[in-house]
Amino acid sequence: MRTSLLLALALGAATAPVLAQTPANSAPAPTTAASSRYAAYIAPAERFESGTLLVERHGSRGRPLVLIPGLASGPWVWQQTIQQFKDEYTIYVVTLPGFDGRPAPTGAPIEGARAALRDLIAQRKLNKPVLVGHSLGGTLALAVAADLGARVGGVVAIDGLPVFPGTENMPPEQRPQAAVNVRTRMAQGRPDAYADEQRQYMRGQGVLDIGKADAITPLLLRSDREAVGAYVADLLALDLRPELGKISAPVLVIAPYYEYDAMQDGLNMAAKVEHYRSLLEGAPSVEVAPISPARHFVMIDQPLALAGQLKRFLDRK
Repeated sequence: MRTSLLLALALGAATAPVLAQTPANSAPAPTTAASSRYAAYIAPAERFESGTLLVERHGSRGRPLVLIPGLASGPWVWQQTIQQFKDEYTIYVVTLPGFDGRPAPTGAPIEGARAALRDLIAQRKLNKPVLVGHSLGGTLALAVAADLGARVGGVVAIDGLPVFPGTENMPPEQRPQAAVNVRTRMAQGRPDAYADEQRQYMRGQGVLDIGKADAITPLLLRSDREAVGAYVADLLALDLRPELGKISAPVLVIAPYYEYDAMQDGLNMAAKVEHYRSLLEGAPSVEVAPISPARHFVMIDQPLALAGQLKRFLDRK
């Protein structure tokens, strides 16, 4: 699998080969978040604080869906999904501490977010919610489903896995040092270098279209850089695979696939799907569905295909 920029930082590897894999790096840098087309916003029916989470509710009918954005993301990443499902479901979109302008977390951010999501489900008395998470959000969805068992109705993890991609074979004793490395490097790096790394990541691994990558990058930069590093450090130290047997809800994992990227790894679609499935083999009911062509932000690259997979999964419930 391709080594992410953040993993390269964590392991002390050179990042140049990762950045060089897309030929478009010479295009102009993105402008401001205000000019981003993805900053458009659907007004929620309700906005409230739930512990450390900012929560926005859309709709008031149908079963509850909890949408959990990924690393450095906010509600903006879910706007098309909200538009497609708000009339049939009650949607709760959360923003994690430190992301999208929110105050940085205190303590261990993954454990804090995990607890806050459990509390949201309990306080709002959500009946078997379906947890839909992207990337980090998918990992959190799996974690909460393991915590709550039958109280969760389903999990959709969009390129979110129980272990940080690329570290599945890392010896447990190496994880703490990798976590320290990434947190230190991200905290000490120059802000302009961090911004450029985010842009290069979006262009090389985030989305297919350079224009979309440059429109999204300013939105990612609204998140606290040290908080992003803290979440990545926690992810590197985390391995949920021993907990997957506690999940009773069905799990759908969306695996983005783009042939150009896969050629760098010598993988075809079937091999990627099988790899993802192998990482979740401890869960009782798992389906891995590929979406192609797409990179990490599937909801940006293929919103209709993602909506189709979500609808298919929800219709079975």
